[in-house]
Amino acid sequence: MRGFDIVGRETVGEFRTLTFSEQISIVADDIKDNFWSEDAYVIANSFGAYIFLNAQQFLPPFIGNVLLLSPIVGEFSNAETRTAFIPPHSGKLFELMQSGNYPTPLNCEIHVGEQDWQSDPTNVAAFSGQLGIPFYLVPNCGHRLDKAYVTSILDRWLPATKYAN
Repeated sequence: MRGFDIVGRETVGEFRTLTFSEQISIVADDIKDNFWSEDAYVIANSFGAYIFLNAQQFLPPFIGNVLLLSPIVGEFSNAETRTAFIPPHSGKLFELMQSGNYPTPLNCEIHVGEQDWQSDPTNVAAFSGQLGIPFYLVPNCGHRLDKAYVTSILDRWLPATKYAN
């Protein structure tokens, strides 16, 4: 994809059967052992971003580049649809953030749709603001960001030399 070798974990299959603690441990080990480089690019979406953010707590601030799309940062609910989700360790990220003990990745940005009820823009803005992570609110989008918008982010965010035509 765009001249990059893609390596990653999906929250399906065997990985999904692991406990949350096992998942974040594996991702922390992946980052530390395979991607600890200033030229590394990590892209995480939704619950995958939540796993990344939780794995980050066990590492020094990540030195590579991190793009979080519609990240889950804790529990959320929607009164209109009567839906809610309480992920494992739902308060841990805010606890670490508020205590000043969260090891914020050095080069990170977050993008969330203004109509996203799963990645609540208010919670994500508070989280990113406290940690000094650039936060972008995407107009007229829900949890699934528009393909054209994500393409424009990647065009700006990824090094041009990697995917020049």
